Amino acid sequence: MKKVIFTGGGSAGHVTPNLAIMQALDESWDIAYIGSHEGIEKELIEKNAVRYYGIASGKLRRYMDRKNFTDLFRVAKGFFQARKILKREKPHVVFSKGGFVTVPVVAAASSLGIPVHLHESDFTPGLANRLAKHFAKTFYTSFAETAAYFPESSTTVVGSPIRPDLFTGTRQQGLHLTHFSRERPTLLVMGGSLGASKINEAIREALDSLTQTYQVIHICGKGNVDPTLQGKRGYQQYEYVHEDLSHLLQMTDLVVTRGGSNAIFEFLALHIPMLIIPLPKSQSRGDQILNAQSFVKNGYASMLEEEYLTTDSLMKEIHSLYDNRQLFIETMNASGASDAVSRIVEDLQARVQT
Repeated sequence: MKKVIFTGGGSAGHVTPNLAIMQALDESWDIAYIGSHEGIEKELIEKNAVRYYGIASGKLRRYMDRKNFTDLFRVAKGFFQARKILKREKPHVVFSKGGFVTVPVVAAASSLGIPVHLHESDFTPGLANRLAKHFAKTFYTSFAETAAYFPESSTTVVGSPIRPDLFTGTRQQGLHLTHFSRERPTLLVMGGSLGASKINEAIREALDSLTQTYQVIHICGKGNVDPTLQGKRGYQQYEYVHEDLSHLLQMTDLVVTRGGSNAIFEFLALHIPMLIIPLPKSQSRGDQILNAQSFVKNGYASMLEEEYLTTDSLMKEIHSLYDNRQLFIETMNASGASDAVSRIVEDLQARVQT
């Protein structure tokens, strides 16, 4: 039996592409996962009945902080923990999606001679993947421009792995879950697995105006549900949606989203017009801005930078997106986005010998 260990964590964006590939592997594969002890990856993976191993994980920062010193010991501890797990499991390959927890895992795999396959979702590689690439043999990217950061001979542009279950939802079930009507357009607001406070605030400030035209599904992040808005007509809020997300997406006419690569590629695959409000440089390395700019350039989305986010600017951009939705849909339909999952699975099948 062929055996693969996946790794990736810290946010849902580092986990859901792994899930997409895992779901596409047939019964000839034995699958396990290495992540952090308490990250979101643990919850998401264990829901799928996959063997899960938690290791110590330190955050890798680009700035001076005392925790950089102590976290080096956590990374070192994670390396030895991962090495012990890998020696016991003896996988044929390790597939890494990124996030801080992956660095000790891929380093341990490399030290044992286990091939590492790495996927980078963003326009430019994050710090974790910049380090991890020194231990990997094969590279995949979502954006064509990203391939320049990896060895040309071993890098393939495949797009972002999309979970097949996202296509299995029905509009009817979505309407049933939300108690919404078919007669009005539905706006989905998704700020990422952890939520986005600025977007949450702007949406709620504009809510009375929004609900005059749209029905609003608001996935606002853990601990961010506003109890005073429960039961408001034309508005449904959730901390996080997992099993029912496919149904909500099938009833969505347009979406307001952060600029995480996996999310926007999912909306692209589903042909949902999107307004991207990327995480600003003050809170990130600027990768979401680059992701958003690429999608705007290709005609897949419109973009509103957070520094210009107000009730008025938000309403203006949403109305413009809806008015021009058919043009966005036609452009996304013609995008010819590749099937990343099948290409990666075929590659794994070809490279792994039992």
